[in-house]
Amino acid sequence: MNKKIMTVTLIALALDQISKVIASSYLDLNHSVPLIKNFFYLTLCHNEGVAWGLFSNLPILPILFAIVALIIIYHFIYCFKDNIRNNIAFGLLLGGLAGNLIDRLIFGYVRDFIDLIIIKYDYPVFNIADICIVFGVILLIIAMIKGEEINVSESKSRKRKNRQVSSK
Repeated sequence: MNKKIMTVTLIALALDQISKVIASSYLDLNHSVPLIKNFFYLTLCHNEGVAWGLFSNLPILPILFAIVALIIIYHFIYCFKDNIRNNIAFGLLLGGLAGNLIDRLIFGYVRDFIDLIIIKYDYPVFNIADICIVFGVILLIIAMIKGEEINVSESKSRKRKNRQVSSK
């Protein structure tokens, strides 16, 4: 993995974990603090599942999903052109997944605190890691629309080249 992706990953992970520590320190569990009434609240929640609380009764599944996703994403790094947008996309995905995985492994749940109401719909509470994942996916969709995936032989060649550079 290149240094640019690792840098974005570490920044995303740090922002996520720092924001969760601050939210956990200053907010009461399940109590909303309005920042912009009828739009933006801070609400500390513990999410034992994945999106919309799915699989909350099977806590090992989100952990396994995250580990498998990290492995798949790591593989796909070498299947896309090496450019700044793709490096940011993969860094955001890895950092976001790692941030929520750390929460699951340490606490058994993910600390969520960003609560939005848009057009009278109260979205599920989320966190910085979730934002990173969403933007990472959007950036990769843009890359796919632009045809920035590379073929398998180029992917293997690039992987070998990166291994040689990192071993020096």
